[in-house]
Amino acid sequence: MFSTGSTGDVLQQVDQFWSILDDLSQDDPAAYRTFMEKQLKEGAEFCAPPELDSCLCTEILEPKKGSLYINICSWKRVPAPQDPSMPLPVCAGTLETDTHGGQGWYSVLDVALNPAVLQESKKDKTEVYMLALSFAQQQHGMRLSQQYTVVSCSPKSSTDDVHRRLGFRQWPNTSGQPDTASQNPAALLQQISSLRSEKQHKEPAAQTISRPAEHKKKDLIQVISTTVVQPQKPEYQLEVKTDTVGVAHSMELTVDLPKVCSVSECQLRISKDDVLLEVEDVYYLLLELPKTVIEDTAYAIFNKKTRRLTLGVDVF
Repeated sequence: MFSTGSTGDVLQQVDQFWSILDDLSQDDPAAYRTFMEKQLKEGAEFCAPPELDSCLCTEILEPKKGSLYINICSWKRVPAPQDPSMPLPVCAGTLETDTHGGQGWYSVLDVALNPAVLQESKKDKTEVYMLALSFAQQQHGMRLSQQYTVVSCSPKSSTDDVHRRLGFRQWPNTSGQPDTASQNPAALLQQISSLRSEKQHKEPAAQTISRPAEHKKKDLIQVISTTVVQPQKPEYQLEVKTDTVGVAHSMELTVDLPKVCSVSECQLRISKDDVLLEVEDVYYLLLELPKTVIEDTAYAIFNKKTRRLTLGVDVF
């Protein structure tokens, strides 16, 4: 690793590193090639995609009832646990919410673990599933039923969907193990440089989750680092408008979105009972309406100057 410094310092360190490798290639070609192959292998493993292992479904009890599907994935990019007494490393994708046709809301969450963890629990994944439920509750402020069903698949869980939510993009070279025998030192160094650059810019959402009490002395969930930012709940006001005799005729929802520049960034859905507003990785608001509304009368206006979204709708 190079220390942080001026551009000149960094270039000097790069030149020194390059010189060391040149000397190694001449003095000990076998050691040089072993070093190169090790670096390329590690890079290739880092670029391997997550793979869907299993899926469970449970009920969301709060803040709003619905279904939660959790995709358990195997991913070499997630660090392997170093000690059974330590929290378990996981990588979580963004929480995606949608509606079944007339059957209410559901959410999908992808939770990736190192393949070794899933291999150890191959015969009985109960502990993994309970940890995933606990993780979802603590990270997304949900209260979940502790009863779950293992299902064959979940909605919106194609390979592309899972990769998108986990922030994975396929590395262009998908030919498997690199052919180091036919490459000269400069080409090998260039390939390693590409892998390292890929790794630095696409570090996964590395987090840890507590194991059950019998495995740990302390009970905690600690975020190490993340590139998948959890959306926040925006400030809002909901007003029920009435006529002169006090009968409700419409509702107006105003939402402050200071981080939004254009209405095109917003995804807005409304049903007769609730409204869902999403701005990917920035805002998430699921609001139950106090009165039944007429969906076809809904309108929305975004004020770019105040960065405020106004939604109006008539009530029954």
